[in-house]
Parts: sequence; structure tokens; C-alpha cells
Amino acid sequence: MEKIYKTMKSVGVWNLVLGIVLILSGAAAGIFLIVNGGKLLKKKSDLLF
Repeated sequence: MEKIYKTMKSVGVWNLVLGIVLILSGAAAGIFLIVNGGKLLKKKSDLLF
């Protein structure tokens, strides 16, 4: 029984770590997209044909 609990604990920890990493990478990607969109809006007059 103890082996099962150790396995469940390690799986839970890795799921938590993976969830945190995914949240942080999603937030970083969102910030990156917002910054690039702001740059495009700032240079809008240069981009129009």
C-alpha cells in the first residue's frame, strides 16, 4: 500500500509542476502578443498602403 501512495504523491507533484509551468508560459505568450500588437498599432501609419 505504501508504494501506491508514493506513486500517487509523485504523480500529483509532477502534475502540479506541469500546471504551473503551463500557466506561466501561457501568461508569457499573452504578454508577448500584447506587446507586439501594441508595436503594430504604434507603427500603423507606416504599415498602411
